[in-house]
Amino acid sequence: MRLVELSRTTSFRLAIAFLALFGLASLTLFAFISWEVKGFLSNRVDEWVQREGKVLSRLDATALAQRLDNRQRDDATTERPITLYDATGKVLAGNPLPFPAGHDNATAPFEFGHGSHLPMAPFRGLTWRLPTGQTLLVAQSVDELNEFGDVLLGAMLLAGGVTTVLGLVGAILIGAGAVRQLDDITKATRSIVKGDLSGRLPTRGSGDVGRLVAVVNEMLDELQRLMNEVKGVCDNIAHEMRTPLTRLLAGLDRSRRRSSSTADYAESVDEAIAETQGILKTFGALLRISEIEDGARRAGFIDVDLGAIVTDAVEFYEPLAEDKNITLRSYFEGEPARPSRGDPSLLFEAFANLIDNAIKFTPAGGSVEVRFARSGAAVIVSVSDTGPGISEADRTIVLKRFYRAEPSRHEPGNGLGLSLVAAIARLHDMDMVIEGPPGCRIALTRNRSETLSHIVEN
Repeated sequence: MRLVELSRTTSFRLAIAFLALFGLASLTLFAFISWEVKGFLSNRVDEWVQREGKVLSRLDATALAQRLDNRQRDDATTERPITLYDATGKVLAGNPLPFPAGHDNATAPFEFGHGSHLPMAPFRGLTWRLPTGQTLLVAQSVDELNEFGDVLLGAMLLAGGVTTVLGLVGAILIGAGAVRQLDDITKATRSIVKGDLSGRLPTRGSGDVGRLVAVVNEMLDELQRLMNEVKGVCDNIAHEMRTPLTRLLAGLDRSRRRSSSTADYAESVDEAIAETQGILKTFGALLRISEIEDGARRAGFIDVDLGAIVTDAVEFYEPLAEDKNITLRSYFEGEPARPSRGDPSLLFEAFANLIDNAIKFTPAGGSVEVRFARSGAAVIVSVSDTGPGISEADRTIVLKRFYRAEPSRHEPGNGLGLSLVAAIARLHDMDMVIEGPPGCRIALTRNRSETLSHIVEN
């Protein structure tokens, strides 16, 4: 893996950016804590210096000198030295600290250095000018305070170094994973480009790239389906058109060889016209399906009453059902009618196809039921019959163009009815569900709900 590829990945750059942001935040936090702690300790020192100085400055010169000499015998006083100077800055009593020049009458605590004969430095103190002309210095060592700052700085540098190393390692691992995923995606894409439409992009995780890969794979599924349908349609057209064209050619040839009268020629022409019309009807249905799947008809959507369209379709096929001695019933359940967006002519054609198929494959004495149910935005339209039904193995392929299941091969038709219904359903964002045998139930659903499912299935 090349470093330049790693540095170009978004994951690596984001990891480095977050590492830098975390480092800046840590540095700011360290500076704040250091400033606050040093300020707190300095205030404690100042409080002690001022309190001790006020007490000692009230003593007379003899008592003050005696007290400082007694205190000097304690070695611990080197951390909190107190010194009495004369007017010239000479040490009279207390710790032998050099006089802090320029601070003979300070009004606020100050820091100063000291001679090398004292073990600790530096100091923070305050001076008082006594009525006798002498100067009193009260101070406290701040060496521990500075040492604390050094320790805190060292800890910060160590933690920063460890964090930087771990952050870089994490960024490299994340970037390497992203590069491997991109390599896998590139390899799969090249395979697909070469013609392997069954290939899919590798999925890894559910992040942004994972969601994008999922969408691309869905697109590839749809492309593969469309390509297979195109191939299947071409094969089926060649197969389905061969029979009527053969009959048409044979009829014309027979008419030329055998017909001897005008009536014979007229009969042959009528047969040729019927065959040609059947072929044109098939091509018209194919073009109609293609137009619907293209989605161009969405531009003409208007508010329609699905219940009224179902009613019109049922009334249209009542005479045909009566002629075949089939009982055609319709049921309307759920909420009152409300407008839905759609193409009324296409929706009528879809419902009509379902009812026509149900009547076509239901034997005499059977029944066909049309149910319409609505709950809110959810709608279900189902057509059930008592015919032979569609086997589970045929429920998917029966929607392909020109496919006809075994029970329907001897019935008139071109095998495009359910393909047309499926295309109209997809155009209107409806799901198509096929159930049975016994019998057959085909339902078109939009925003299917449990309530509607219970209404329709019962």
